[in-house]
Amino acid sequence: MSPSASSPAPVNLADKLAQFSELWSQKKIAQLNDYEVKLAKLKGEFVWHKHDETDELIMVVSGRLTLQLRDGDVVLGPGELYVVPQGVEHCPLADEETAILLFEPAGTANTGDAGGPRTKAPETLA
Repeated sequence: MSPSASSPAPVNLADKLAQFSELWSQKKIAQLNDYEVKLAKLKGEFVWHKHDETDELIMVVSGRLTLQLRDGDVVLGPGELYVVPQGVEHCPLADEETAILLFEPAGTANTGDAGGPRTKAPETLA
């Protein structure tokens, strides 16, 4: 999903975030080789899960995110990121609406090994 050679344009995160309000739904905004760059809005608690095949980079754009880990929490504010190592169980928690940027291989399930009703493929934002 790279910009066309005839009309290159940067991806503006604020503009992309303004295009949706749905919570816990990943939106693909770019692709880099085999990796997807995605945005999501979160509020509340997700599900405990892990990604057996890959690390997962999570960066907070706005709000505050607690990544609950089995051996301690990681709290992120705007402009901060954390890489959840491959195979590490985690559960995102946001007390307030929080916007995040994700960077992970294409095809990575949002619920990792947990599956269930919250599993959802990312939608591409134009």
